Amino acid sequence: MLQVNDTIAIAPAELEEVFLRASGPGGQNVNKVSTAVQLRFDARRSPSLPEAVRARLERLAGSRLTGEGVIVITANRFRSQARNREDARERLVALIRQAAAPPKPRRATRPPLASKRRRVESKRRRSAVKSLRSGPISEE
Repeated sequence: MLQVNDTIAIAPAELEEVFLRASGPGGQNVNKVSTAVQLRFDARRSPSLPEAVRARLERLAGSRLTGEGVIVITANRFRSQARNREDARERLVALIRQAAAPPKPRRATRPPLASKRRRVESKRRRSAVKSLRSGPISEE
């Protein structure tokens, strides 16, 4: 079980891992061993996620979300397959934790009277500066 928080845990059967060859440093090892990990998690069909968390997760995933609702995370930062696998899982858990936190409600506020006055006064000053730039008015 991949424990996200107290209420959300993801079964290993819900995760699909594909190993690919990574680019970057590693010499001959890069050409021989598939160290990069592509982790796939079907967020849309997952029974582990509450509906509200699923909706926020799909918004947060952005380009990592496919059209079918599958989140794809590719990890190839490290030279070992085990560490990349761990990194991909950590990134998925962090993304789900972020989606599990409900957004803080926005409270509408009004600008204070003093700031309104300052804004109008600065506009008045700017207007005066610009009006002084205009050339003399010719009377013909």
